[in-house]
Amino acid sequence: MLELRRLVLICEFARRGSIAAAAESLGYSPSAVSQQLAALERETGTALIDRTARSAELTDAGRRLVVHAERILSMVEEAESDLSAHAGAPVGRVVVTAFPTAAVAFAPALARSLRRHTELTLRLGQSRSGRGMREVQSGEVDIALVDDWYGRVGDSDSLRVFPLLRDPLVLVVPRRHRLADPGVPLDLRELRDEAWMATPDGEPSRLAVDRLLGNVGGIKPTPWEFEGLGTILSLVAKGIGIAAVPALALAAGVRGLAVRQFPGNPVGRDVKAVARASSVHRPSVSVTLRAIHVAARYLAGDLDPVRPAGRPHGDRPDEDDPLAE
Repeated sequence: MLELRRLVLICEFARRGSIAAAAESLGYSPSAVSQQLAALERETGTALIDRTARSAELTDAGRRLVVHAERILSMVEEAESDLSAHAGAPVGRVVVTAFPTAAVAFAPALARSLRRHTELTLRLGQSRSGRGMREVQSGEVDIALVDDWYGRVGDSDSLRVFPLLRDPLVLVVPRRHRLADPGVPLDLRELRDEAWMATPDGEPSRLAVDRLLGNVGGIKPTPWEFEGLGTILSLVAKGIGIAAVPALALAAGVRGLAVRQFPGNPVGRDVKAVARASSVHRPSVSVTLRAIHVAARYLAGDLDPVRPAGRPHGDRPDEDDPLAE
């Protein structure tokens, strides 16, 4: 009889590519992982790992076992979810990861919505773009909030994807900038000569800005590059330059900004939640997904980038917050 924990180990080895990386991911020592994989080889009666002095990789039999193991572990999780779904109230811990701006934007609503479930605990972390789906697939997290700039994130055999909201690029300028006046029309060609704050080359939001201005020749001067949209917003608020950012980044409530909507159909991203198909009916996961959908509806209603004159973005009083209790 194959042990489930050893199947978890060989799947993690297949994902990470080395015994040391698998051990670090699962919180074991490399020697413990190596011993358990050797025990799995004895159980199956065949070589699963091809070991050399410097590396280790799966044999053909090992790769075939990983396919079976992933299917078995998915069925086990589905059985656990089915049983817990009939048990009633959500209990235990649910782990969510999100790209940084989504983590900041969704955290208050999730905390308010889930705190009524006294037996449920939430861990919300941040992950770089592109890692969330892999972490869900590997079982490191239960739900990931991901950004989809090109419409490529969809359901698979093992994952379920839930659309949440559309997040357009908006222009942010200092409050005293001439373009802070909503009566001044935006001309993308004129914007090329501004002092731009941007994320580094290759970042998804930078690629989106390049697409936005591509038809007018792109950003003319070399932009100032900074890691993190929060840093860029604070620099714009201090009058150092202008930027184009996803509207969701404004949920942090940075003061001193004026926000303008780009003309036409601006570049944007879709925000989606991703969970394993085998876990979506587990009460802890399903109640968290519902809370995420509720939060997304309120955030979508708050993404209108045009604010009344004289009121900075992020200054809405607490009593106007539909999630306030």
